[in-house]
Amino acid sequence: MHQVKLFKSIESELWTMEAEINEWLPATNAKVISVTGNIAPQTADSSGIQGSFSASDVLVVIVYEAAGK
Repeated sequence: MHQVKLFKSIESELWTMEAEINEWLPATNAKVISVTGNIAPQTADSSGIQGSFSASDVLVVIVYEAAGK
């Protein structure tokens, strides 16, 4: 049976999400079926500084099969 694992971060902290995923994979011994990602469009920063943007949300979806299933 396939299961889903979601990882969410912001684009300025991708390295932490990458580390989290790389720790989760061997810890669970999951068999990965697919990996899909999405980055939200940038939005203007509310500080009013022209040309300034907030970091975008990043979502990674991993469809996997649990170990031993």
